[in-house]
Amino acid sequence: MNIEFSGFSINIFDLVDVNVPSMIIFIVGLLIVMAMLIYHIRRKRFKSATIKYSDIRIVKRAARTQRQRYRFLLTVLRIAAIILFVVAFARPRSGTEYQEVTSEGVDIMLLLDVSSSMQGEDFKPNNRLFVAKEEIKKFINKRLNDRIGLVVFARYAFTQCPLTTDYGVLLNFVDDVDFGLVEDGTAIGMAIATAVNRLRQSESESKIIVLLTDGDNNAGEIDPITAANLAATFDIKIYTIGVGKPGNVMFPYQDPIFGKRYVYQPTRIDEASLMEIADKTDGKYYRARSGEELEKIYDLIDNLEKTEIEVAAHIQYKELFHYFTYAGLLLLVLEMFLANTYFRKLP
Repeated sequence: MNIEFSGFSINIFDLVDVNVPSMIIFIVGLLIVMAMLIYHIRRKRFKSATIKYSDIRIVKRAARTQRQRYRFLLTVLRIAAIILFVVAFARPRSGTEYQEVTSEGVDIMLLLDVSSSMQGEDFKPNNRLFVAKEEIKKFINKRLNDRIGLVVFARYAFTQCPLTTDYGVLLNFVDDVDFGLVEDGTAIGMAIATAVNRLRQSESESKIIVLLTDGDNNAGEIDPITAANLAATFDIKIYTIGVGKPGNVMFPYQDPIFGKRYVYQPTRIDEASLMEIADKTDGKYYRARSGEELEKIYDLIDNLEKTEIEVAAHIQYKELFHYFTYAGLLLLVLEMFLANTYFRKLP
């Protein structure tokens, strides 16, 4: 709710926007009221008697009538009427603000590797897939008005969730991602092609793919570079993330006799291919060696691909000056009526 005085607007939830003409009106009105008060006080204090007496103690002891005691109300009514007229001249208005929010969302496809190598527990105390899922959920929760989809891949790639703005449903799909959904392998090229197929008919001006993997392409009918060229054809930007520490990594192993054990295995990330994929689509390549680094990478991508939001505010005003004018006239008429009737005095 806004209250505006001819350019001097007051928003209950905002700061006050002051306009010079309205300030002049208020200052002049304040000076008039102060002058009236000073005049009334001085007039009452220094008023000289018409007839002088040598001793007025008897008069002072005489009781004042009710009319005399409350005659000051005439001055109060007159000053209050002038204050209301000053407010009316400032043209007060009440306004309700309406906002039209238009946004140009970004279409985002998230690609998540679910191959067995994502079981590596170098992101202690959890494996790579668990940490990746948690960071993806944080990334989703930061987005506004964007359509986001999810593709999971190992030997094959499939759409876990199509582009949607229902983030609650999407988060449930992320939680459902686990090992064993697809036969083991790493088909990076097929994952990119699947995402491109989802984005190619998008009318959004900004279309991006965020690819997270910890290996190199060893499956699928389409190689990653060909898929990247296809994405570039449709103006789709690809951000690639390689996860995992270099060297030997501890992997869980289910021994039929001794149960769960851990073995160290070497891991290899084809960083050269991931860099080339990003370069061909004007994206960027990132390397995450810990959960903290992965969180920062998703934050960087979130900041790079911000949704443009435009807010147009419209205020509908209702004029209020006539209420103050009517109230001031009423007080002025009441003051004149009382001055000539109940509080009337002889010269």
